[in-house]
Amino acid sequence: SIEDSRVIILPVPYDSTTSYRSGSREGPMAILNASRNLEDYDPELNLDISDIGIYTAPLLDPHMEGPSFMMERIYQTVASLASKNKILGLIGGEHSISIGGVKATADLYPQLSVLYLDAHGDLRNEYMGTHWGHASVARRLLEICPIVQVGVRSISSEEHKFITETGVKTHFWEAGEVQPSLHNEIIESLAPNVYISVDLDVLDPSIMGAVGTPEPGGMYWHQITSLLRAVSLKRRIVGFDVTELSPEDGPVACSYVAAKLVYKIIGYATSTVLEGESTSKTS
Repeated sequence: SIEDSRVIILPVPYDSTTSYRSGSREGPMAILNASRNLEDYDPELNLDISDIGIYTAPLLDPHMEGPSFMMERIYQTVASLASKNKILGLIGGEHSISIGGVKATADLYPQLSVLYLDAHGDLRNEYMGTHWGHASVARRLLEICPIVQVGVRSISSEEHKFITETGVKTHFWEAGEVQPSLHNEIIESLAPNVYISVDLDVLDPSIMGAVGTPEPGGMYWHQITSLLRAVSLKRRIVGFDVTELSPEDGPVACSYVAAKLVYKIIGYATSTVLEGESTSKTS
């Protein structure tokens, strides 16, 4: 039940502003279906993550009047479900759903920043006639709280100029980087409370081809999970989203990877094992 759960999952089957391959509206159900086949026990954390209680809310219907109305619907829904003793995670759907989720989370946690994992900058002020589309997500989030981008390897000249002029924390992804030093640099840029926002195209297409805009040269499984673990040791994860799974564009394994990543984030955010390891995590 929602009362007995520490984590709430809100599925948002929405992809109205996609510009290349659509289909991420099918992502939430694909993730939920794959999740039924996950082992509940996590050997890394040595615990059954499901024991913390995970409530899955009904699918949130799209608002057909336009993207800005949909962002408001997500915001109002998250605001009604979220509380300081629960962690709310969105599963999409396109990446724009993060806007409503982050806005509602920021109302609860003033000292908030977003760890933004994405192959793209998403810093256009406007794209294809809207300020609320998937190519402007990071730009809108900056109007709410600071963000730290990781995994970027595809941006426009407009976005590059914006990063240069504003100093947005952006870590362009290059294979072979020394992970511990990169982790420390990222963590130092984050506020005490962190919202994790994942566009699955941050992963390399060899393990995540089922996305609308795949980019070569991405992160691999242990690279993303080791980063998330490192963040959870030093900061408090208070909300998250996993977006842009387009299941028909790749093998069924991609849906399983996405479901596993959601489960991993839940584990890192709630594990008392990790809390015991950390000596400087903000409560």
